[in-house]
Amino acid sequence: MAATQTNVTEISELPGLKQLWSETKGNSQICVAILDGPVDQSHPCFDGANLTRVQTTISENATVGRMSSHGTHIASIIFGQHGNNVPGIAPGCRGLIVPVFSDNRSGSLSQLDLARAINQAVEAGAHVINISGGQLAQGTEADPMLAKAVKFCNDSNVLIVAATGNDGCQCLHVPAALPSVLAVGAMNSQGLPFDFSNWGETYQTQGILAPGENILGAASGGGTALKSGTSFATPIVSGIVALLLSVQLQRGEKPDPNAVREAILKSALPCTPEAGSDCRRFLVGSLNIPEAYALISQGGTKELSEEKLEQEMIQPSEATDFNLEASANQLADTGEIVAEVITSELVPETVSNLENTMTVTPSQLATPAVTPSGVVASEDCGCNGGAKSLVYVMGTVSYDFGTEARRDSFKQLMPYVAGEPPFPPNPYVLSQMVDYLEQSSYEAKSLIWTLNLELTPIYAIEPGGAFTEQAYHNLISALKGQIKPEDDPEYVSRVSIPGVLTGKSVRLFSGQVVPVIVPEVRGMYEWNVNQLVSMAVEAAKTATPQTATPQAQANQQAHANQQEEATRASLKEFLNRMYYEFRNLGQTSHERALNFAATNAFQAAQALTEATGKGMQLASIETEKSPICRMDSDCWDVKLKFFDPENDRRAKKIFRFTVDVSDMMPVTIGQMRTWSMSD
Repeated sequence: MAATQTNVTEISELPGLKQLWSETKGNSQICVAILDGPVDQSHPCFDGANLTRVQTTISENATVGRMSSHGTHIASIIFGQHGNNVPGIAPGCRGLIVPVFSDNRSGSLSQLDLARAINQAVEAGAHVINISGGQLAQGTEADPMLAKAVKFCNDSNVLIVAATGNDGCQCLHVPAALPSVLAVGAMNSQGLPFDFSNWGETYQTQGILAPGENILGAASGGGTALKSGTSFATPIVSGIVALLLSVQLQRGEKPDPNAVREAILKSALPCTPEAGSDCRRFLVGSLNIPEAYALISQGGTKELSEEKLEQEMIQPSEATDFNLEASANQLADTGEIVAEVITSELVPETVSNLENTMTVTPSQLATPAVTPSGVVASEDCGCNGGAKSLVYVMGTVSYDFGTEARRDSFKQLMPYVAGEPPFPPNPYVLSQMVDYLEQSSYEAKSLIWTLNLELTPIYAIEPGGAFTEQAYHNLISALKGQIKPEDDPEYVSRVSIPGVLTGKSVRLFSGQVVPVIVPEVRGMYEWNVNQLVSMAVEAAKTATPQTATPQAQANQQAHANQQEEATRASLKEFLNRMYYEFRNLGQTSHERALNFAATNAFQAAQALTEATGKGMQLASIETEKSPICRMDSDCWDVKLKFFDPENDRRAKKIFRFTVDVSDMMPVTIGQMRTWSMSD
C-alpha cells in the first residue's frame, strides 16, 4: 500500500485488495456488526449501503460528538460506497449498526452491556463483529458475562475483531485478549508498529498488525476526517474478513469466520529481526491479503500476484513523527481496573492539519457525570425479519426509583412504622416497601422494577397488556418471598421470567441504563428450591414403575427412602449450579433453553434419580442445536452428563431432553432420552 503526498493512507492501495475487489466487493448475505458509537447513516458515503440499526440501550441519534464521529468513521471504512470520497473495503456486505458508546455516558460502557450487544449481534445474524475499543486488563480478566458472550460467538462461528488498545505497553485489552478473538494492532506508513499499539503476550498468538495511520473516513455531519490508532486499523481487518467470507460464499462454500481468522493469522508477514525492531510489537505479523486469499480460495496454492510483497509495503513520502505522551509506567499507576470499555481512538481531527507533526496520546478515561436519558424508544432491527427479541431470564426481583424526587415521594406517602414512638418510613427497607405495596398495589407502577443477577440489574421489567395488574401482583409476591427466611415455606430464592425486549431503556438511580422487557405473565415463576425439590422428587417417584408383590414393593420403598436424600441433595446442587455457574442474560436461544431446563426441574429430577441410584454424580450440563425440530421452531438439546466418582473407567451416562424456545414461553418436546458413552 502507498501513501499520498499528503500522507493519507489509501485503503484501495492495500496490497492485494484490488485483486480481491475484482472478484467481490462483498456479498449482501455476509453481515458485519459495528459495535461503536451511533453512526450518521445520512452521510453521502452510505448512499446505497445496506445498513440496519439494532436497538440497544443507546437510543440517541448520531451527533457531531466524539463517539458518533468515532462510530461513523469506523462504519465508513467498511461500508463506504465506491464512487464517493470514502470508498469502503466491503461496501456490498450487510451492516448492523449496534450503538454501544455514547457521548452522554462519558464514552464508556460496562462489560455487561458489551456482552449484551455481542449477543444481540449474533442473534441478528452477524458473521463478523467489529469492536474498536476495549478495557485495559490484567491478563485476560473479563466479566463472566462478557467471557460467555465471546465463547458464544466462537461456538456460533462468529468472529470478533477487536482493537489491541493504544496504551503503548506490553499489556492487554478486553475483549481483544479473550480466546477466539482476532486482535488488531496498528502500524504506521512504513509498515512498523506504532509506539502506542499494545503488544501483550496473548497478542503474540492471536494478533495482527494493520495500517492505522491517517485512515480516511466519514465525519459525522458530513465531510471527511483522518484518524489514527488501533481503532481504525480494526475495521480494515474486519472488512477483509468480510470479503474473504464473500469469496467462500461465491464459490458455493459455507462462510467460515473461524477458518478466515486462521488464514489471516497463518498468512501474516512475520517480523524480520535483522531490522532491529522488537518483534513482540509485530504480534503474529502484518496483514497479508494475497496469501490469506490464497489459503481461503485454493488451500494456499494459488498465486495472486507476481509482485514481491516486500515491495508493496507502505512507503510514505515522508514519515510522521509520533510522540507518545504516556508510558507504560504511567499507566501502571491508574489503580484498580474499572468496568468500562473505552474507545481506542487517536485523533488528528481534520485533513487540514496533515502538514503538522501529530502528537499521539493514549485514550484518556473521561469522568463527567452520566446524563439522564429516561425511558426512550429505539429503532427495530430488521435484519432478522423483524422477529421479536425474546428473553427467558433467571434472577431476583428488585426495584429502583430512578430519581431523588420519586424516592422522596415514597418517603412522603408511606405510613409511619409502628413503634415506640413510631418512626419515619424508609423506602429502601424491603419489608416496609412490601407492606406498603400490598396495601397500595397501584403504587407498583411508580417503581422501576428490575431483574437482578446477584446485585446487578440486567433488565427493567415493565408489565403491559391485559394482564398488567397480575404481573405487578406477581412482582410484589416475589419480592415478599425473597425477604422471608430460607426455611420458610413461602421463601423465594429467585424467579424465572419470560418476556420480550421492547427496544426501550431506562436510567436507574445509580446512572446505569438497562433495557426494558415486557414479561409474559403465564410464564413468570417463583423459585422455592425446597418446594421445587420436593415436587420434582415426588414426580420422579410417580414415574417409577411399581412392582406387583408386597415384599417387592416394601423393598422398593426402602430403596426409595434411602435414595431420596441423595436425590434431594443432587437436585439442589443442580438447581444452584444452573443459576450460579451458568448465569446469563437469557437472551440467546441456548441461554433460554438452559434457563428453562433449570426451571423445569421435573425432567432433571428423573435423570438425577436414576443416576444417583447408580452412584453417579453430575459432571456437566450442555446445550446444542437440535438436529431435528418442528417447522418454524427453535429447538435445543439439553444434555446432562453423569460420571462415577469412584470408578473413572465406568461409562458416562447421558440424559437428553429437547426444548423449543421459538415462543416467549419455552416448551419441552418429546421424552427424555438416555444412553451411555465411554467419554
